Order: sequence, then C-alpha cells, then structure tokens
Amino acid sequence: MRIVSGKHKGRRITAPKKLPVRPTTDMAKEALFNILNNQFYFDELRVLDLFAGTGNISYEFASRGTTEVTAIDGNAGCIRFITHTSNTLELPINAIKSDVFKFLEKTNIQVDLIFADPPYAMDKADFERIPKLVFDRNLMTSEGWLIIEHSDKTDLSDLRCFKNSRKYGGSVFSFFEAEN
Repeated sequence: MRIVSGKHKGRRITAPKKLPVRPTTDMAKEALFNILNNQFYFDELRVLDLFAGTGNISYEFASRGTTEVTAIDGNAGCIRFITHTSNTLELPINAIKSDVFKFLEKTNIQVDLIFADPPYAMDKADFERIPKLVFDRNLMTSEGWLIIEHSDKTDLSDLRCFKNSRKYGGSVFSFFEAEN
C-alpha cells in the first residue's frame, strides 16, 4: 500500500502478512480522497477510523494534515503496526485496541468524519449497527460524514441517513449524513 498524497505522498508501507486485513485499494482510496478533498479542509477535521486494519486510511488523513485521527481495531497486531508506523512517520494517530461496537457504545468522542471498513462478510445486521450507533449516540458534528466501505454484494441504501454510494471495482463506499 502507499500514501497517495500529503507530506508522505508516494511512501510505500508494507504490513506484516499475518495481519487479518484487506486494505482499501489505492485506486479506491484515491477516488475517495478526491471526493473528500472537494468537501473538507483536512487540517480542520477530526477523524475516526473504524476497523482500521493496517491504518491505511488513517495514514492518508494524517499525511494530508489531519491532526486528530483515532484508529480503532480489535486486533492487537494491527494496533501495534499502526502505532509503530505512525510513530515512525511522526503522524498524529491515536490507535486503540477495542471491539468497534463496544467502542461506539461507550465513547463520547465527537468527530467530523467516520470511516468504517468492516469485514466484507459481516452480517447485514452488523452493518446496520454502525450508522445506528453513530447517529443515536451523536458521535459526529452536524456537517459530518460517515463512510462505510463494503462489498458490491452488500446494499446499504435502505439504512437511516444514507445519502449515496460510489462503486470502485468490487468495493463500494456508502455515504451517510445526519438528518438536519
């Protein structure tokens, strides 16, 4: 994987093979960040990266100037890798080992953007829990976005606060915004 833009543009990062991850492809990540670049000032964002895996998305935000990035993953190896990489690159990422759903149920964090990249094979009911917890617990600012990456075999368009989706290969980004 590589960092697409920002102060570490072009930097390649190689994650250990033993991590249970499926990083967002560079093509999909580049397309996503082109969308975000037209909507947000990265240096003003507070970001929550759920199911962070290798930290691929967290590194991209931090490289582009985001100074508050929180990465959540339940795998200790992933958290160690994110912590090591962010320290090496001097990126402001706070990596926390936690079950994502338990974290969402207990946290009182409020951010501008939440990116969730759960396992593609996760049950639809668990996909539904993500926006429910985010919006019921008011974890985003009023102008914030929730983005869930999922397989093109999963349809989230019937979920509360769904706005639209974009497909890149076999991956889809579904965008959610608070009802104002």
